[in-house]
Amino acid sequence: MTNKSAASKAVQRSEGVWLAAWRRLRSDKVGMVSMVIVGLFLLLVLASAAGLVAKNWQKEVGVPNAPPTFMGPAPAEAQGALNMPAGPNVDLSDIDPLAPKYAEWNERAKAYKTEVTVKAETLPWGGDRLGRDVLSKVIKGAEVSILVGVLAAVVATFIGTVLGALAGFFGGKVGDVLEWVYNVFTAIPSILLIFAFAVIFGRGVLSVVMILGLAGWTGIYRLIRAEFMKHSVREYVRSAEAIGASKFSRMFKHILPNVSHVALVQLSLHVVAFIKSEVILSYLGLGVGVDQVSWGTMLSESQSELILGYWWQLAGVTAVMAVFVTAFALFTDALRDALDPKLRGLE
Repeated sequence: MTNKSAASKAVQRSEGVWLAAWRRLRSDKVGMVSMVIVGLFLLLVLASAAGLVAKNWQKEVGVPNAPPTFMGPAPAEAQGALNMPAGPNVDLSDIDPLAPKYAEWNERAKAYKTEVTVKAETLPWGGDRLGRDVLSKVIKGAEVSILVGVLAAVVATFIGTVLGALAGFFGGKVGDVLEWVYNVFTAIPSILLIFAFAVIFGRGVLSVVMILGLAGWTGIYRLIRAEFMKHSVREYVRSAEAIGASKFSRMFKHILPNVSHVALVQLSLHVVAFIKSEVILSYLGLGVGVDQVSWGTMLSESQSELILGYWWQLAGVTAVMAVFVTAFALFTDALRDALDPKLRGLE
């Protein structure tokens, strides 16, 4: 009994795929820091969607083109203030027939209370041409741009994975038809394909998601198709076939979990690519609606402000977008290294 218990303790239970990937990811300091930054951005997006932050991004809280706080208020001349001449009002009763009514109208106007909003001369990150807070716009723009990038990547990954699984597992006529569809989509330059879908679907968040998802599935399709062709002839799939497992069971219960790392890495890679694409579409006026804000619309607005020397909206959105895209790209690299089966010694 003693020898058996010692032998059983000596045998170590092999760790699962995801546990091994998490162990490798934790050892990558750059990847962990990037994951924390991406997580903070996602929390900020959720807070913005819930209305906890940046809910009044459309409110004109400052003077037009209010500078950042560290620069101090702009000179009165730059704010468009006019120096009115001093002295008593000129009597226009002889030439203005309505002059006798002015006193009566002033008395009536006093009965109505008007609320005068005092606008700030400076804002933390400055203001745009209407006096809206740039910081609030950047946060709200992050919500739209990141949401579009994530949802479009999910749509593209789903389409590419399903079609790639069908083409790689069944082959034959099914594979030929799907290869023809793939060749049609890849024969058209991606930018022209995106513009064509933009004309069909119009503007809006959902439209941009569908445009990018339908135009970006081809690369995922090729990778998943190759993985399914490779795994469909392996021993564990043949064993499942021998015990009576259906084709769809072998595809999605046996093969798909073993190639899910490819889809996951492609999903994260496409998030960054689709955020950039959304920025380009919104910059060109083909993205989100005019009543919404995204990083692309902010860049489009800032080009006219930059000519007049108002650089803070461009600097703010560029800095935030660069931080998120860089952190997400580094996190994707770390995730790809952690999930690569060759690095885990499985292939």
